[in-house]
Amino acid sequence: MGYLHSSPFSWRQLLALLVACLVCTALWAEAAQAQLADHVIRLHVLANSDTQADQDLKLQVRDAVLARTDAILAGQDSADQAAALLRAHLDDLAQTAEEEIQARGYDYPVEVRLEETWFPTRTYENVSLPAGNYLALRVLIGQAEGHNWWCVVFPSLCLSAVTETSLQAAGLTHGDYALISDEDQGYQIRFKAVEWWQTCKHWLSQRG
Repeated sequence: MGYLHSSPFSWRQLLALLVACLVCTALWAEAAQAQLADHVIRLHVLANSDTQADQDLKLQVRDAVLARTDAILAGQDSADQAAALLRAHLDDLAQTAEEEIQARGYDYPVEVRLEETWFPTRTYENVSLPAGNYLALRVLIGQAEGHNWWCVVFPSLCLSAVTETSLQAAGLTHGDYALISDEDQGYQIRFKAVEWWQTCKHWLSQRG
């Protein structure tokens, strides 16, 4: 009888422990993703459509915009400073994109914005960024209904492989690097926790 009386209490303890673990994981995941988001600015280029011609144009516009942003952000080591510079050059970047579009024989309008955007988990070369909200330089070509292309415009991870040194120069820690790279399996488990929490949070917000 003693076992029967103690069993419900044990299950309540187990449930409370499980809830506490989930809350702690969610709090850690929120903080970890926010730490990354505070130090990176993403580039998001959306094609007019999914036709091969429009997808090719998207990549040509991407290259032109990247060349311009590399010049604008040269020597910067702060995401806040980089964001301020990009915001001040939005018209310049839009003109760069427009000139490339016209040079390729198209007359699509283009918008260039710097805004908070939700991203699912994405991988670039040896780096993955967990799902979540990030500041993004967004280039919307024409109807912007085609597949998109993304990378990290600050620190510049678009044209070369990321290194821990390049991330640390932008203020990210060794732990941040381990989280988003394939360096450490323990951190990959934590990455999955961040990915799970951010995806669940976005799913709930879409239904709120």
